[in-house]
Amino acid sequence: MLNYFQKACENLKREQNYKVWQDGYHAELVETNWFIKQKVDYIHNNPVKDKTVSLPEDYYFSSARNYAGLDNDLEVILLDLF
Repeated sequence: MLNYFQKACENLKREQNYKVWQDGYHAELVETNWFIKQKVDYIHNNPVKDKTVSLPEDYYFSSARNYAGLDNDLEVILLDLF
């Protein structure tokens, strides 16, 4: 994975060894459970979309494991999103 993060730096203007996060940021006010669920699902599905894992809960450092009832070293407060 380090090679992937290193390659992401090839076209950056500033010198950087690794790039993990995408560019861009725009804050949005969270007012509904639907919106929270949409964002949690988006975060959980990023490793699947990137083809790092097959299922969201397969990514060890994801709270998707907690929501799936699997063991995880992360302490997560589960939200009642469903």
